[in-house]
Amino acid sequence: MKKLIFSFLIMGMSGACIAGDAEDGAALYMDHCATCHGIDLTGQGPMAGVMVIKPADLTALSAGNGGAFPLVRVIQRIDGRDPLVSHGSPMPVYGDFFEGFDVAMKTDAGQPIMTSKPVADLVEYLKSVQK
Repeated sequence: MKKLIFSFLIMGMSGACIAGDAEDGAALYMDHCATCHGIDLTGQGPMAGVMVIKPADLTALSAGNGGAFPLVRVIQRIDGRDPLVSHGSPMPVYGDFFEGFDVAMKTDAGQPIMTSKPVADLVEYLKSVQK
């Protein structure tokens, strides 16, 4: 039994990185992010005016990073590894909602970064809306 479990673990670790689903990410964005970042993702949501640090224009993430989508920074900002004080706590303020089944996303350097499936979905959506 141990050999069987070990085999499945090795197969899972050696498999291709799993990408998120942009359609699922769009729904998550509207439910959890649009209040601050706005429906158009430009940082002009109804809560933007009361935040210490204004929400970013999420359509310009690649433009502000030399044309490359800042995958690791975005993942870590959403999942709380790179917290934002303006949110009153690590982002997201929805806490445990974004936890769950871990997936790997491939960085530009080809290295995997682990995050949850909902975060991967949000990231794929954000990648799809870059100017």
